[in-house]
Amino acid sequence: MAVEIERKFLVDVARWDPGASIGVRYRQGYLSSSPECTVRVRVAGEHGVLGVKGPTEGITRLEFEYPIPVEDAEAMLRLLVGQSVIEKVRYRVPVGPRTWEVDVFEAANAGLVLAEVELPSADAVVEPPEWVGREVSGDPRYYNAYLARHPFTSWPPARPGGRAHGSGSPGA
Repeated sequence: MAVEIERKFLVDVARWDPGASIGVRYRQGYLSSSPECTVRVRVAGEHGVLGVKGPTEGITRLEFEYPIPVEDAEAMLRLLVGQSVIEKVRYRVPVGPRTWEVDVFEAANAGLVLAEVELPSADAVVEPPEWVGREVSGDPRYYNAYLARHPFTSWPPARPGGRAHGSGSPGA
């Protein structure tokens, strides 16, 4: 059985630089989304992927992913998902013993930059790099399925004259 153990953080975009990292363009959408089960279709570069995730318990959830023809993934996004497609560029950044995945969101979620790190166990120690800001692992607003229905650009500002929640700055 596949288990995903992952922590998620905002990125301080003033401190993060992809450097020589080459990002991969992602387009993904949700065929079904409930607290019990989420079914996602994704085009990652030239690859199609169908993913099924179980309920989140802390930072752990069941996750199953299957390669599918990219043409099928594109058709599902177009015909079954419609306008609620997440667009982002993902960078894989090795830091010490772990690889961080940094997602730079585009289109309706432009301005949001998140970093995720997968862990071998829920109690594994994480030493975030200096460009990592506030942890948002337990905040469902930062789940991609939520962002598909409630784009980041539609969120209200955090405070009068302030930046939107989750703007990527450490104080957000």
